[in-house]
Amino acid sequence: MRPLLFLSNAFINTFGITQPSPKDERRTAWFIAIMLLLVIAVVATVAIVVLRLAFHH
Repeated sequence: MRPLLFLSNAFINTFGITQPSPKDERRTAWFIAIMLLLVIAVVATVAIVVLRLAFHH
């Protein structure tokens, strides 16, 4: 859990988001981690589709 909290705190501090309360830290960390993973998955999927279309023809 410690690396996840570190990642979420870095994200919050980088973008100037208001710090969550101590009781909301875990939920915020999970939310940020899930959103980052979704963004990475979408970017990877788009890249794979574009590369397949570019080299298929």
